[in-house]
Amino acid sequence: MSKDFSVHVEHVTRVEGHGNIILDVKNGRIEKLQWNVVEAPRFFEAMLRGQHYNELRPITSRICGICSIGHSLASLKATEDALGVKITKQTEMLRRLAIHAENMQSHILHIGYLVAPDLFGVGSVFPMVGTHTEAVLKIVKLHRLANEMSDLICGRTIHPIRMVVGGFSMHPTEKQLVQLKNRLLEAQELTKEIASLVQSVGDKLPAFTRETEYIGLTSDSEYALYDGKIASTDTGVHPAYRDYKEIMEEYFVPHSTAKYAKHARESYMVGALARFNLNSKQLHPDAQDVAHMFGLKPINYNPFMNTIAQLVEFTHSIQDSLSLIDSLLDQGIKQEKPIRPAVKAGRGVGLVEVPRGILVHDYTLNSKGYCTKANCIIPTNQNHANIQLDMEKLVPEIMNKSPKEIELTLEMLVRAYDPCISCSTHYLDVIFV
Repeated sequence: MSKDFSVHVEHVTRVEGHGNIILDVKNGRIEKLQWNVVEAPRFFEAMLRGQHYNELRPITSRICGICSIGHSLASLKATEDALGVKITKQTEMLRRLAIHAENMQSHILHIGYLVAPDLFGVGSVFPMVGTHTEAVLKIVKLHRLANEMSDLICGRTIHPIRMVVGGFSMHPTEKQLVQLKNRLLEAQELTKEIASLVQSVGDKLPAFTRETEYIGLTSDSEYALYDGKIASTDTGVHPAYRDYKEIMEEYFVPHSTAKYAKHARESYMVGALARFNLNSKQLHPDAQDVAHMFGLKPINYNPFMNTIAQLVEFTHSIQDSLSLIDSLLDQGIKQEKPIRPAVKAGRGVGLVEVPRGILVHDYTLNSKGYCTKANCIIPTNQNHANIQLDMEKLVPEIMNKSPKEIELTLEMLVRAYDPCISCSTHYLDVIFV
């Protein structure tokens, strides 16, 4: 291979949003290597200022069409924290079902439509329709189930409308939950078949490692998605959730419209692999079996294994959803009215795990219930620095490959993080002249 070459990818495909890869090599030395986020900035925190607390959840659900349930839940938790609202056990269980629905919806989309083409050596999922028809149909069936589960619990597939401050505006019926349970039971076998299919091409995932820090929610009682304490593989559990900024140190870089983040090291990773590394002992046995299929054990430092961790989580979400549905059916669905808060001034923080990692919403309300300050920390902006440092270690290890192979490997690295780039862009450097 020539000692002089360039890899310039303008807008990496099969990811959400716009990000570029820039690599320039001269005389066999890397002159420039950059993960370049160029998505137009979006100022949701500014949009929230001056809005009544009842409007915060509908607005923030529009941050993302993939993670709209997660944004809604983080928003509701922050609002209820500020107003001192204590939700019922039924509301909590339905919200946990909602977050499972979103994780399943997003994970199978990423595994089946965005990553699988790389593993099967094609440019998109469309060629697989002809070569692996049955597998694609199974992926579509699982994706449809997750979409319809979201619709049942939240009122529609994206941008939920039933989840409100203090509860739900409408509840699923017991008959609907029984039907959902039966479909989830059917999905167990389909998920095993998809896991076997991915295992058959698992050798296409690069054997790359870079030791880094992993951050996410953790809990002694469950695999933490809806609730938990902030934890780091480097520094342990951080009990004070409102002091999240002590863990998530955001900063700006000149080549990105998204913030970066660090904690104990120059970067850290969030998402399915981070959650697995922190919480694998809390997984359902079926999910642990999937992890064993791929030799996935904590602490795993290969970012490409994030896709496998998503497959593990998909399996866990099916099983935990079945358990939640059984609990709801045992106690009977009550048509509860949302709890109406006593309006007061206060600050609230909501933390949840969404498909791409730990998400923070932080609101300050005045005495009339209007938002005066807001802060949102998005999972992907916490991953940008880690992507950059992964590239810096990866490229020297694959310099013997052709530029096309290097390009594909770098694209696969970005896709492994399942980035939601649009969500992460909250910054614009304005120079007045």
